[in-house]
Amino acid sequence: MDNATITYTDFEQVDIRVGIIIDAKPFPEARKPAIKLWIDFGGDIGVKRSSAQITVHYKPDRLLGRQVCAVVNFPPRQIGKFVSEVLTLGMPDAEGAVVLVRPDFEVPVGGRLF
Repeated sequence: MDNATITYTDFEQVDIRVGIIIDAKPFPEARKPAIKLWIDFGGDIGVKRSSAQITVHYKPDRLLGRQVCAVVNFPPRQIGKFVSEVLTLGMPDAEGAVVLVRPDFEVPVGGRLF
C-alpha cells in the first residue's frame, strides 16, 4: 500500500459524514459477500445507498439505527444492479474482516469529520 503524503487541503476535499442506517438487506448478487445499506445523512444529503462487505461481523437486522461514517462525495458506483452512492468506512480486524467506523457517542446526523 502506498503511503503517499497529501496536504491538508487534499484531506479537506474528502467529505466524511455520519449517518444512521435506516434499512439493510442481504446482497447475494454481489461478487463478494455484502449488505445493501440505506443511510440517512439528513439535511441536504438525505438518504444514500451503499454496498458494504461487512457480512462477517454484521447481520442486516442488527444494523438498523446504527450510526456509521461514510465518504459522501465520491461518484456513484454500479455494483451489479445496485448503485452504491457513498463509501461506508471500515477497518480490518486481525483476520481482515471489516469493522464499521462509527462515533463513540451519538452525534447529530450529517455531522462532518474534521
